[in-house]
Amino acid sequence: MDFGKSLKQTFRKIAGLSVVDRKAVETIVKDLQRVLLQADVDVEMVAELSEKIKKKILGAKPPAGLTLKEYFVKMLYDEMVGFLGARKGEVALKPQKVMLIGLFGSGKTTSAGKIGKWFKTRGVNPALVACDTHRAAAQAQLKQVGRKVGVNVYVKGRKPEDIAKNALRDAKEEVLIFDSAGRDALDKELARELKNLGKVIKPDEVLLVIPADIGQTARKQAEEFNKLVGITGIVVTKLDGTARGGGALAAASVSGATVKFIGTGEKPEDMESYDPKRFVSRMIGYGDLQGLLEKAKSAGIEPDEDKAKRLLEGKFTMVDFQEQIGSMQKMGSLSKVMDMIPGVSGMKIPKGLLDVQEDKMKKWKYIIDSMTPKERETPEIIKAGRVKRIARGSGTSESAVRELLKYYKQMQKVMKLTKGGKGFRRGPLAKLAKHFGLSGI
Repeated sequence: MDFGKSLKQTFRKIAGLSVVDRKAVETIVKDLQRVLLQADVDVEMVAELSEKIKKKILGAKPPAGLTLKEYFVKMLYDEMVGFLGARKGEVALKPQKVMLIGLFGSGKTTSAGKIGKWFKTRGVNPALVACDTHRAAAQAQLKQVGRKVGVNVYVKGRKPEDIAKNALRDAKEEVLIFDSAGRDALDKELARELKNLGKVIKPDEVLLVIPADIGQTARKQAEEFNKLVGITGIVVTKLDGTARGGGALAAASVSGATVKFIGTGEKPEDMESYDPKRFVSRMIGYGDLQGLLEKAKSAGIEPDEDKAKRLLEGKFTMVDFQEQIGSMQKMGSLSKVMDMIPGVSGMKIPKGLLDVQEDKMKKWKYIIDSMTPKERETPEIIKAGRVKRIARGSGTSESAVRELLKYYKQMQKVMKLTKGGKGFRRGPLAKLAKHFGLSGI
């Protein structure tokens, strides 16, 4: 089970406690220990955190306005934020030079493109510089990445230093992102090459790229690279596909370097500046509206507040449904987008409900186009005869029409349960909303 789902379950257990006594606290702490150890977090760090939590909650007097259970949730949330990196990954939106370093296979080249996309969507013009002459096809890969995100790639020169010098002389862009060579280990040759490249570039940011699946080894890599070439921050890639991401983030946080970016998927827009508060909030089911808005902006979507509100309240028509689901898909997988919506992220949504493929959405578009205006407004009137006519008119099958109607009803039901995204603020943990930055929703 992945780190996020496991942590979410731990928080749910606290919410379900009838009484917060020593036995209950010890049970929760043991559960948290299991989650963290499975995420490859260092054993000593887990032990230290466990003792800290027990001391803080046992015999504690909750702040005014909070019950002991509510305080337990808030305290554990605060501790997890600190544990996974108390400092927010601040990245300035100004002209600068960014140098990416790391071992072979860490994801430097794809990260260069994603970071370029991140700057571009925020109004800062970036370009990529291909300084990896060690790996075969590295420059060709960076060119491909550059085309995908729509930014220039500079490759003129034979040696890494020459390529960097030429880019510094010729480039007109505000931000230059330099991709460098990696090795299977940080040896003297790589260290010497990176030091020489750094002298030429004089980077404002030196970002170490590490994959989440290395777990607690992230600390050793960060410390070694920092000692030999100096780093200003860390980029953690592949956080979406590993259970060891918690170990990597925790290890990075104690290395002395700040995590600046995290990669959460394969698409160019799946790179975000790291904010531990928002990251933990999303994992435990409290959503991340700011991240959702940033994803929409990155995908070039101008949110329609009225339609979005109707969707969240389950009052949408078939046309609203088609438009909004299509928009959400541009922002990544539906499951990731839903994880950012307060009230939805903490729900147990039927498996497969959010895994809608692009080809299926196209087929559904034809089906909806074949409906009458009245059928689009009130799909409930679509019975056997209408299903047959719509299937024939759209060039699809009756089973495809029924599948769309079933999916539409399921989504309506799920959204109604969220009470417009505010359902999580009712009940025993309602007063905690403000602690997660959601009080204005």
